[in-house]
Amino acid sequence: MGCRGVLFAIDDETVAALLAAEDDEEVVELVEEIEEAWEDDFVAETDKAWDAMHRALSDGSLDPAAGTPPLNRAILGGQHLHEGDDYLVALVAKDEVAAVAAALAAIDEAAFRDRYRRLVPRDYAPEYGDDDMAYTWENLEDVAALYARAAAAGRAVIFTVDQ
Repeated sequence: MGCRGVLFAIDDETVAALLAAEDDEEVVELVEEIEEAWEDDFVAETDKAWDAMHRALSDGSLDPAAGTPPLNRAILGGQHLHEGDDYLVALVAKDEVAAVAAALAAIDEAAFRDRYRRLVPRDYAPEYGDDDMAYTWENLEDVAALYARAAAAGRAVIFTVDQ
Protein backbone atom coordinates (compact mmCIF):
# COMPACT_ATOMS: atom_id res chain seq x y z
CA MET A 1 0.00 0.00 0.00
CA GLY A 2 1.36 3.42 -0.97
CA CYS A 3 1.74 6.73 0.80
CA ARG A 4 3.73 5.32 3.71
CA GLY A 5 6.53 7.69 4.58
CA VAL A 6 10.00 6.77 5.80
CA LEU A 7 12.90 8.95 6.86
CA PHE A 8 16.52 7.85 6.59
CA ALA A 9 19.60 9.53 8.05
CA ILE A 10 22.24 9.15 5.36
CA ASP A 11 25.99 9.68 5.13
CA ASP A 12 27.87 12.10 2.88
CA GLU A 13 28.63 9.45 0.26
CA THR A 14 24.95 8.61 -0.12
CA VAL A 15 24.02 12.30 -0.30
CA ALA A 16 26.59 12.81 -3.05
CA ALA A 17 25.22 9.87 -5.02
CA LEU A 18 21.65 11.17 -4.74
CA LEU A 19 22.68 14.67 -5.81
CA ALA A 20 24.60 13.25 -8.77
CA ALA A 21 21.66 11.12 -9.96
CA GLU A 22 20.82 11.92 -13.55
CA ASP A 23 17.11 11.16 -13.45
CA ASP A 24 14.19 9.98 -11.31
CA GLU A 25 14.90 6.33 -12.07
CA GLU A 26 18.41 6.63 -10.66
CA VAL A 27 17.11 8.42 -7.55
CA VAL A 28 14.60 5.61 -6.93
CA GLU A 29 17.32 2.98 -7.41
CA LEU A 30 19.51 4.73 -4.83
CA VAL A 31 16.60 4.98 -2.38
CA GLU A 32 16.00 1.25 -2.84
CA GLU A 33 19.67 0.65 -1.93
CA ILE A 34 19.23 2.81 1.17
CA GLU A 35 16.13 0.80 2.10
CA GLU A 36 17.99 -2.48 1.64
CA ALA A 37 20.82 -1.32 3.92
CA TRP A 38 18.17 -0.37 6.59
CA GLU A 39 20.20 0.88 9.54
CA ASP A 40 17.71 0.65 12.44
CA ASP A 41 19.23 3.60 14.31
CA PHE A 42 18.92 5.78 11.23
CA VAL A 43 15.36 5.03 10.12
CA ALA A 44 12.00 6.42 11.22
CA GLU A 45 8.82 5.06 9.68
CA THR A 46 5.88 7.45 9.71
CA ASP A 47 3.29 5.24 8.03
CA LYS A 48 0.66 7.74 6.82
CA ALA A 49 1.13 10.14 9.73
CA TRP A 50 3.59 12.19 7.66
CA ASP A 51 0.66 14.05 6.05
CA ALA A 52 -0.79 15.49 9.27
CA MET A 53 2.73 15.85 10.68
CA HIS A 54 3.85 18.14 7.85
CA ARG A 55 0.61 20.10 8.00
CA ALA A 56 0.97 20.64 11.76
CA LEU A 57 4.63 21.64 11.42
CA SER A 58 4.00 24.09 8.57
CA ASP A 59 0.91 26.12 7.65
CA GLY A 60 -1.73 23.38 7.44
CA SER A 61 -1.03 22.61 3.79
CA LEU A 62 1.13 20.05 2.00
CA ASP A 63 3.14 22.79 0.32
CA PRO A 64 6.82 21.90 0.94
CA ALA A 65 7.78 25.58 1.04
CA ALA A 66 4.98 26.65 3.40
CA GLY A 67 5.54 27.36 7.05
CA THR A 68 8.67 28.50 8.81
CA PRO A 69 12.07 26.83 8.89
CA PRO A 70 13.30 24.74 10.49
CA LEU A 71 10.03 22.96 11.42
CA ASN A 72 8.72 22.95 7.86
CA ARG A 73 11.87 21.05 6.81
CA ALA A 74 11.18 17.99 8.98
CA ILE A 75 9.03 16.08 6.46
CA LEU A 76 8.39 17.65 3.04
CA GLY A 77 10.81 20.55 3.23
CA GLY A 78 14.33 20.52 1.99
CA GLN A 79 15.59 19.84 -1.50
CA HIS A 80 13.34 17.65 -3.67
CA LEU A 81 15.36 15.10 -5.60
CA HIS A 82 12.58 13.38 -7.59
CA GLU A 83 10.71 15.35 -10.24
CA GLY A 84 7.82 12.98 -10.98
CA ASP A 85 4.48 12.93 -9.16
CA ASP A 86 4.61 9.25 -8.19
CA TYR A 87 7.41 9.46 -5.63
CA LEU A 88 8.82 12.06 -3.28
CA VAL A 89 12.37 12.27 -1.98
CA ALA A 90 13.12 15.37 0.13
CA LEU A 91 16.66 15.96 1.40
CA VAL A 92 17.49 17.94 4.53
CA ALA A 93 21.20 18.76 4.32
CA LYS A 94 23.32 17.79 7.30
CA ASP A 95 24.00 21.45 8.11
CA GLU A 96 20.23 21.93 8.67
CA VAL A 97 19.58 18.71 10.59
CA ALA A 98 20.64 20.02 14.02
CA ALA A 99 18.25 22.99 13.71
CA VAL A 100 15.37 20.68 12.76
CA ALA A 101 16.26 18.36 15.65
CA ALA A 102 16.28 21.27 18.13
CA ALA A 103 12.98 22.65 16.83
CA LEU A 104 11.31 19.23 17.09
CA ALA A 105 12.72 18.68 20.59
CA ALA A 106 11.12 21.96 21.69
CA ILE A 107 7.61 20.73 20.85
CA ASP A 108 5.89 18.73 23.57
CA GLU A 109 2.65 16.82 23.13
CA ALA A 110 0.47 19.72 24.31
CA ALA A 111 2.11 22.12 21.87
CA PHE A 112 1.77 19.61 19.05
CA ARG A 113 -1.88 19.01 19.91
CA ASP A 114 -2.46 22.77 19.64
CA ARG A 115 -0.67 22.93 16.27
CA TYR A 116 -2.66 19.93 15.04
CA ARG A 117 -5.98 21.51 16.01
CA ARG A 118 -5.09 24.94 14.61
CA LEU A 119 -3.31 23.92 11.41
CA VAL A 120 -4.54 20.56 10.20
CA PRO A 121 -7.73 21.01 8.18
CA ARG A 122 -10.61 18.97 9.53
CA ASP A 123 -11.28 17.69 6.01
CA TYR A 124 -7.69 16.56 5.28
CA ALA A 125 -8.69 12.96 6.00
CA PRO A 126 -11.59 11.04 7.49
CA GLU A 127 -9.31 10.10 10.39
CA TYR A 128 -9.04 13.69 11.70
CA GLY A 129 -9.50 13.83 15.45
CA ASP A 130 -8.05 12.68 18.76
CA ASP A 131 -7.00 9.22 17.57
CA ASP A 132 -5.25 10.64 14.50
CA MET A 133 -3.56 13.30 16.62
CA ALA A 134 -2.24 10.63 19.01
CA TYR A 135 -1.08 8.46 16.09
CA THR A 136 0.66 11.44 14.48
CA TRP A 137 2.30 12.47 17.77
CA GLU A 138 3.61 8.94 18.35
CA ASN A 139 5.18 8.94 14.90
CA LEU A 140 6.55 12.46 15.40
CA GLU A 141 8.38 11.29 18.52
CA ASP A 142 10.20 8.73 16.36
CA VAL A 143 10.99 11.38 13.74
CA ALA A 144 12.36 13.75 16.41
CA ALA A 145 14.55 10.97 17.80
CA LEU A 146 15.86 10.20 14.30
CA TYR A 147 16.76 13.85 13.71
CA ALA A 148 18.58 13.95 17.07
CA ARG A 149 20.59 10.83 16.16
CA ALA A 150 21.29 12.18 12.67
CA ALA A 151 22.52 15.49 14.09
CA ALA A 152 24.81 13.70 16.54
CA ALA A 153 26.21 11.53 13.73
CA GLY A 154 26.60 14.40 11.26
CA ARG A 155 24.17 12.93 8.76
CA ALA A 156 21.65 14.37 6.34
CA VAL A 157 18.04 13.14 6.34
CA ILE A 158 15.78 12.15 3.46
CA PHE A 159 12.04 11.70 3.60
CA THR A 160 10.63 9.25 1.06
CA VAL A 161 7.08 8.36 0.10
CA ASP A 162 5.53 6.77 -2.97
CA GLN A 163 2.21 8.22 -3.98
